[in-house]
Amino acid sequence: MATKPTEQTIATKIMANTCPRYEHAVQVICKRWTGLLLDALMEGPRRFGELTVLVDGLSDRVLSDRLRELEAEGIVKRVVYPQIPVRVEYQLTEKGYALKPVTDAIHNWAEGWVDPASLTELVEKNCDG
Repeated sequence: MATKPTEQTIATKIMANTCPRYEHAVQVICKRWTGLLLDALMEGPRRFGELTVLVDGLSDRVLSDRLRELEAEGIVKRVVYPQIPVRVEYQLTEKGYALKPVTDAIHNWAEGWVDPASLTELVEKNCDG
């Protein structure tokens, strides 16, 4: 008689079959706010203050943490311009720009599948559709 698999055995099998690279990539790019930061940086270098305006609701502390994490992954580069006052910009690296098809795919998916009526007025303000 066959036994019915439990949730734990299913989860164990899924984890055993998950590619570690895929798992790491998802953990990096799916953290809260990261997708919005990547999208904002796709258009070019941004200063810290610009990013706080573009990603509404993101605290300075979390923004700083996410930028540091993305920099450690080689996705974002912090560029310091030695002038008075010092100017700092964040920009995507080649590795970061390689995520463009991913952000574009999410935009396309959202356009077709996310119901604007279920969202707040942000949709009208920020989306093209």
